[in-house]
Amino acid sequence: MAEAIVVTDTVRVPAHALSVQAARASGPGGQNVNKVATKIDLRVDLDAIEGLSTEARARLATLARNRLDAGGRLRVTSQATRNQARNLEEARAKVRSLVAAALRPPTLARDASRAGRAARRRLATKKHRATIKRSRSRPGEAD
Repeated sequence: MAEAIVVTDTVRVPAHALSVQAARASGPGGQNVNKVATKIDLRVDLDAIEGLSTEARARLATLARNRLDAGGRLRVTSQATRNQARNLEEARAKVRSLVAAALRPPTLARDASRAGRAARRRLATKKHRATIKRSRSRPGEAD
């Protein structure tokens, strides 16, 4: 049985919320691909994650909406390496980072501030130069 994934001191994914399956990986690897089941399919029951606030749980559901299976569980796969244990660790790291991302509240949009004095002066000079250059052209060529 898999062990719990600790995200922070208060948030963790208990072992009973995890289910791990191994399958044959696709891609290069020669005969190893045909013989050894190194791909890891890790599924996490989102409702069983401990220490998650309701806001963080909602953010996690939004972040993971494309990775949910029919039962509403988070599905993470890893087949990057030819080693099943490393793929399992990579899948667990993906879950850990996804839950950690859900813990951070979204940053608010920055309020637009007024342009500084130097910027206003630079733009005014630029407009003035454009007017001068426009006045040098023949009538009808300004467009």
